[in-house]
Amino acid sequence: MIKDITIGQYIPGETFVHKLDPRTKILISILFIVSLFIVDKFVGYILIVSFLVLTIYVSKLPPRYLYKGLKPVFFLIIFTAILNIFMIKGTTDTMVFELGFIKVYEDGLKTAAFMALRLIFLIMGTSALTLTTSPIELTDGIERLLKPIGKETAHELAMMMTIALRFIPTLMDETDKIMMAQKARGADFETGGIIQKAKSLIPLLVPLFISSFRRADELALAMEARAYRGGNGRTRMKQLKFTKRDIIAFSVFSILFIGSLIVRFAI
Repeated sequence: MIKDITIGQYIPGETFVHKLDPRTKILISILFIVSLFIVDKFVGYILIVSFLVLTIYVSKLPPRYLYKGLKPVFFLIIFTAILNIFMIKGTTDTMVFELGFIKVYEDGLKTAAFMALRLIFLIMGTSALTLTTSPIELTDGIERLLKPIGKETAHELAMMMTIALRFIPTLMDETDKIMMAQKARGADFETGGIIQKAKSLIPLLVPLFISSFRRADELALAMEARAYRGGNGRTRMKQLKFTKRDIIAFSVFSILFIGSLIVRFAI
């Protein structure tokens, strides 16, 4: 399951989506997340699914990568849906199912479906962003978008967020290696109750923290060896520049966003 986490990974490519300015992709991703919570009718999700399918098709992303990104959170999605089904009564009081003290209402089913779809599309959308945008492009894009708060502050925030995002798959690989090594020494991470499984993670967490601090120290030394001085006087080999493809991409997404607003407030 650890290897299934795709957030933070990057797949090189020369597609239309890969060549978009990172600022365009970041802004579209933010507005895409907003549209997920604006939509409150199933017809609105047709627009969202259409945009996701178009993005995946144009970017030529293997669907298995997006599916792998969903696998680790299937339990969370199901658990959230179950909570909404049995705990939300709603305003219509339309009961769908009753078994003793267990009562399921129409509004509970509707809310559960919406929350499940939002989580699924949220993960797929953010995965599409990181899979088509390199860490360096993400850093430059976030820094330029945060520039109004101050050049140095924007650079530091962008660098911290990008490093954290980039090291997710690295730490997941490290965790998998440690788990395999501990299993070879007789550790059991599968059997037992919740408390037993939590205790069995102690031999995993200690070496993982040590490895994380070691990697952080190595990264700091590497940055100092390359005379890294943050955003002060820093130049870029590749300058960000909006092109026609960015206008086209933002125009296509604007149709989706306006459509979600119409579905929410006009229908």
